[in-house]
Amino acid sequence: MTAQPAVVRVLYGEDVLRHADALRSVYLDALCAPPWNEDEEKADEFTARLPVDARRPGFAAAVAVGDRDVLGFASGWTTLAPFPSDRCYPQAAAGLGARRTEDWLSGAFEVDEIAVRPAAHGSGVAGALLEAVTAHAPEGRSWLLTSVQAPRAMAFYRRQGWAQATHPSPDGKGIVVFLGPRHPARGLAPLPL
Repeated sequence: MTAQPAVVRVLYGEDVLRHADALRSVYLDALCAPPWNEDEEKADEFTARLPVDARRPGFAAAVAVGDRDVLGFASGWTTLAPFPSDRCYPQAAAGLGARRTEDWLSGAFEVDEIAVRPAAHGSGVAGALLEAVTAHAPEGRSWLLTSVQAPRAMAFYRRQGWAQATHPSPDGKGIVVFLGPRHPARGLAPLPL
C-alpha cells in the first residue's frame, strides 16, 4: 500500500490554533537537528507565540497532511511599516539599507517559519508549503530570512526560485534575506558573492 500524497491547506488567523499541538510536534521533529538545534523549550516558546502571531495582520499558515499526520507547515504575516526593530529585523535592514528595506520588505508577506518532518524530506512538501503560504502575497511580494549556518535551506530556497538579496557577513555568521519568485524587486537584488 502506498502513502497518499500530502494535502496542503492554508489557514488564516486564529484557525491555525486548532493545530497548535501538531505544529509543535513538527517544529520539534524538524528543527531539533543541526543547524537549528531547537529543543523542547524552543518548541514551547513557538507554541506560546503562535496565538500572538495568528493575530498579526495578514497571518496565514499552510499545513501539509499525509496519512492523517501533519508532515509540515509554513507560516507568516504582512511585515509592518515602519520596518520592525526587534528579532533579526535589524540584521535584515543592515544588509539591505533603509530604502530597500522599506520598499522591498515593508508591506510584503514575510515567511516566518517553515518546518517539515525529516521523513517527508525530498517529497516536495516543503516547496508546496512555501508556494501555498505565499500565493496571496500582496503584489507577489514575499520574503524570508534564514541563517547562513543553514546551507541546505539556502540551496532549497534558490531551487524554489527565491533570490538572495543580502550577503552574509564576512565571518560567515548572521542571516540572509531572500525575495520570493514573484517579488517585483528580485531582479534588483545584487548577485550573491
